[in-house]
Amino acid sequence: MTESRANSTGATANPDPDPDPDAHSGPSAGPDPGAAAAEAIGSDLHLELTGPGGRRASLMRALREAIRSGRLAPGTRLPPYRSLSADLGIARNTVAEAYAELVAEGWLTARQGSGTRVAPRTAPLKPAPVRGPDAVRGATPAPPTATRSAPPAYSLLQGRPDAASFPRAAWLTSARRALTAAPNEAFGPGDPHGRPELREALAEYLARARGVRTEPDRIVICSGFAHALRLLTQVLRGPMAVEAYGLGFHRGILAAARVRTVPLSVDADGARTGELAASGAKSVLLTPAHQFPTGGPLGPERRAAVVDWARTTAGFVLEDDYDGEFRYDRQPVGAVQGLDPERVVYLGSVSKSLSPAVRLGWMVLPGRLVNEVVAVKGEREGTAGALDQLTLADFIGSGSYDRHVRRMRQRYRRRRDQLVTALAERAPHIGVSGVAAGLHAVLDLPPGTEGAAVRDALRQGLVLDGLAGYRHPGSVMPLQDGLVVGYGTPPDHAFSGALEALCRALPPSRGESGGEPPSGGEGWAVAGSAAERSASARSRPDRSARP
Repeated sequence: MTESRANSTGATANPDPDPDPDAHSGPSAGPDPGAAAAEAIGSDLHLELTGPGGRRASLMRALREAIRSGRLAPGTRLPPYRSLSADLGIARNTVAEAYAELVAEGWLTARQGSGTRVAPRTAPLKPAPVRGPDAVRGATPAPPTATRSAPPAYSLLQGRPDAASFPRAAWLTSARRALTAAPNEAFGPGDPHGRPELREALAEYLARARGVRTEPDRIVICSGFAHALRLLTQVLRGPMAVEAYGLGFHRGILAAARVRTVPLSVDADGARTGELAASGAKSVLLTPAHQFPTGGPLGPERRAAVVDWARTTAGFVLEDDYDGEFRYDRQPVGAVQGLDPERVVYLGSVSKSLSPAVRLGWMVLPGRLVNEVVAVKGEREGTAGALDQLTLADFIGSGSYDRHVRRMRQRYRRRRDQLVTALAERAPHIGVSGVAAGLHAVLDLPPGTEGAAVRDALRQGLVLDGLAGYRHPGSVMPLQDGLVVGYGTPPDHAFSGALEALCRALPPSRGESGGEPPSGGEGWAVAGSAAERSASARSRPDRSARP
């Protein structure tokens, strides 16, 4: 009876056409007959044979439930009945009969050379929701969307490069070359220093592109800036000075390590390093190339002053070069590290230039800190995978990284220009700063309007950050309302829509609202008309302004 039903479905009488693990062990299986045997044995399958009836009935019931619930997806190949019977401790004929019965019922299919698979079906039934003890009998459950709002249509959050622009083909080419050329020891426990191939490639690239002075043995690979900062908090002692505006996430890392932070005021020339002398800090964390988030590069006098402070106090400067490769209207600003490699720790990653999904960063360390940092990392590399390191080394060495950065620099510059033009046309009363480099800009708002602008943007389907969230809670700088606009985030097709939503969410001009003109205060933006600001995108937009 079972055999005839299986034949009536168009399948062979044996629903497990190749149950013998040795059937693939001939020459055509290649040089590893053990691997071929393992392939024939099939995958592990967890089934619980419970409930009334014999073993065959229990097995059929368990398979139906696994298929119905979606745990076994359509097309999934089931184990040959020899291996499943051994796993479950039942007779082979019991498994064969259960498979044949389910083939006849339409739950499974069996074809010679393809094995037994879950039959194509419609989407599995959703399990009934578990009702709590206080649920009202007969009550209609709320729809899943009742407590979940739809995600915003657009995002202008900072710190996120355009994910659609990741160089997939070039990265894959480098990955293949790196994997082919990788020495056998690369597949063993990792060196906490990082792969030598990547450290050598970085030493050459950073010297050429960023003016960093180092040797490969002074570079330690990590999984990103946050990882580097956590390691350094275990090596450096004493309070750390930070910029009054910066990432709260980074301040959180320092607070978790019980490092007291001292805020330094910022203006159009970056951090006011003259405040270091009275700060009591033993180290300072800066973003010299493009102050985050306000946008000003650290001025030449202040760059020299911070290095002099470090030499005089035996302190260290932590240089976060988070987007130094993306500049548009000015000459490249070299790394502060080049002024004194023994007093500056240079920190970088590929999270902005490539993708935050590539969890790789680096520390260029003074000689006296290398062994201490490596000791803190541990005896083996536990965060940065060797294959990713080898791929990045090839990606840099082959010139693919340079080509990608140049291509993205042009793309982000076009977006920056679109942003500045849209603001000049639609919101000429809104100042914009920090657009000479990087992937974001700061919009200067009238006092008291930041919160409403963020909420209005969300109502327009746009998510972005207000400036207040980046301010150090201990800063004595006057409060300044603003928006941090990440123009690198949206894909190309969504950028125009994001700009439209942004312009609709901005507060009206004082003439339209009837309010008083915003007070100046001690900020980093300077005055300029809408026309001047639009032109400044091609000259000196770092100083573009509020009305």
